[in-house]
Amino acid sequence: MDLQSLTLVVITLGAAVVNGALGYGFSSITVPLALLFLSNRVLNPALVAIEVPLNAYVLWVNRAALPRVWRRTFPIVLGLLPGVAIGTLIVARVSPGWLKLSPFGALLPLILLQAAGYRRPIRSERSIGLPFGCGVGVLYSVTTISGPPLALLLNNQGFAKREFRAALGLVRLAESTFTALAYISAGLFARQSLALAPYMIPSVLIGVPVGAFVIRQIRVETFRRVCMSFDAWVVAFGLSTLLRGLHIVDGSPAFLVLAAVVLVDGWLLHRFFLESHSDVSRSFAGA
Repeated sequence: MDLQSLTLVVITLGAAVVNGALGYGFSSITVPLALLFLSNRVLNPALVAIEVPLNAYVLWVNRAALPRVWRRTFPIVLGLLPGVAIGTLIVARVSPGWLKLSPFGALLPLILLQAAGYRRPIRSERSIGLPFGCGVGVLYSVTTISGPPLALLLNNQGFAKREFRAALGLVRLAESTFTALAYISAGLFARQSLALAPYMIPSVLIGVPVGAFVIRQIRVETFRRVCMSFDAWVVAFGLSTLLRGLHIVDGSPAFLVLAAVVLVDGWLLHRFFLESHSDVSRSFAGA
C-alpha cells in the first residue's frame, strides 16, 4: 500500500466515525482532505458509490420516524432531480483545478453558520423545498457534500433527533442514488475511481459502528461542535492551498484565509464552551 492509499484509508476511517456518530459528515470530512491529492472526477464517483448503501443504512436505522418526515422532505427530494442533472454536467465539463474550488467555497460559510448556531425558522417549508433541493442537488453532484446545508435547514426547522436523522437519511439516499445514475449515464465511473473503493469500504465498515458507540459515551453537541471546527480548519487550509496553486493569490497571503477562519472559529468555539458550562451550572443549581 503506497502513502496516498494509506492516507485515504485514514481519512475515510475518521470520516466514517463522524458519520456513524452524527448521521452525516463522511463526504464533508473526506472531500477537503482527499482533494489535496485527487481530482473531483476521480474521487466523486467512488464516494457516491459508497454513500448509496451508507445513506440507506442511516435511513433504515431511523425508519420508525420516516412516516413523520417524508411529506416535509418530499419537495426537497423533488428539487434534487434538476440540480443533480446540472451538477453532473458541470463535473463533466469544467476543468479539474477550478472544480476543486467549489467544495471549499461552498462548505466554509455553511460550516461557520452552523458553528455560530444560526437559526431562523422558515414558515413556508413547501415553497422553499424545491429551490433548496435544486441547490443541494447541484452542490452534491459537484462536490458529494450536502450534510452542512441539510443539517442547517433541518435544525433550523426544529426536527427532533430521530426525525432529523430520518429526514437526513431520506434526502441523502435520494441525492446519492440520483447522482449515481447521472454519473453512470455521463460515463464518469472510470476504472481509476472504482480502484479507490477497496481502500474506503473497510474504513466505512469499521468507522460507522465505532462512531455509533462513541456518540453514546459523550455529549452529542460537544462532539458535533469539535467536528465542525476540525472541518472548518481543513476546508480553510484546502482553500488557501488552492488559491495559491491557481495563482488567484500568490505566496503566503493566500493563507490569510486560514488565519481568519481559525480566529473566527476559535472565538465561536470559546463562546460555545462558555454557554455549555453555563447550562451545566444552571442544571446543577436547579437540581
